[in-house]
Amino acid sequence: MTAMTVQQKTITFHAAFDRYEAIRDRLPSVVVQQASRQATCLDEMVDYYEGFLLDSFGVLNVGNSAIEGAARVLEDLRLRHIPFRILTNAASYTSQDAFHKYKHLGLDIRRDEIISSRDTLFANLSEYSQISQWAAIATPQDEFQDTKQDVSNLFEVSGSWDDVPAFLFLTAENWTQAHQDRLIESLLRHPRPVIVGNPDLVAPRENGLTIEPGFWAHDLRDKTQADVVFFGKPYHHAFDIALNAWGAGHYAMVGDTLHTDILGGQAVGLDTICLTQHGLFRNKPLAPFIARSGIMPIWTMPALAKL
Repeated sequence: MTAMTVQQKTITFHAAFDRYEAIRDRLPSVVVQQASRQATCLDEMVDYYEGFLLDSFGVLNVGNSAIEGAARVLEDLRLRHIPFRILTNAASYTSQDAFHKYKHLGLDIRRDEIISSRDTLFANLSEYSQISQWAAIATPQDEFQDTKQDVSNLFEVSGSWDDVPAFLFLTAENWTQAHQDRLIESLLRHPRPVIVGNPDLVAPRENGLTIEPGFWAHDLRDKTQADVVFFGKPYHHAFDIALNAWGAGHYAMVGDTLHTDILGGQAVGLDTICLTQHGLFRNKPLAPFIARSGIMPIWTMPALAKL
């Protein structure tokens, strides 16, 4: 892969899609599907499925703004006794914080209906029993109260990063190319695990597509011999939590991104629904990118709600 440097916080749609295609060998294999069918809203799907897994960004919200009609769709699912879970790759804050965020946005989502990549990461750190301390790329306010592991903030490490036993990548909020270069140099001298809590390359926000931890983490894979491990969509861990709780049934994954929500849902045997109005494919034709990637959702629709 070609060398990459990033000097800005957002990138274009085409740059993001090209990068997703460039890392395909690190993602789950594509599941061949028949041609997608079109629908207008999730209400048309409720007779097909026994439950729904919902992405957050681009499905329920864009940044800190709820998508119009999303609250009504959740209320309708609850009235119909159709279970749903939110599978979010947001790892910069706890699921309890996510619960309060959704409440502030007017979305009726219970704490136990949120499955975050951060949760799955912390749940699996016990596999690294040889590592007693972690340094996290995290927000300044993160106190890591949702884990029993010994975690400190990498930005507060006063000494050399070469002395850090292992790294957690939870947010890209304050991460810069200079930080990335420093981490690459340290990992080249001394390869160590880098565990990534958000595999997304980008996220749709009010100001465009922001660069997320997955973007930086795949750059680490390109340039070092570090053991870079991802938790969150499209990988199976969060899906397993939801599906193991529900048991066998006919469920669908609803998301806005082919390479995470749709590919990940297919990989665990789910039907998939790709939304196009508010997320990654906003103002973009979906069909050419389905053809290019070979990732075919069962259904496509503009948004959860028909307005």
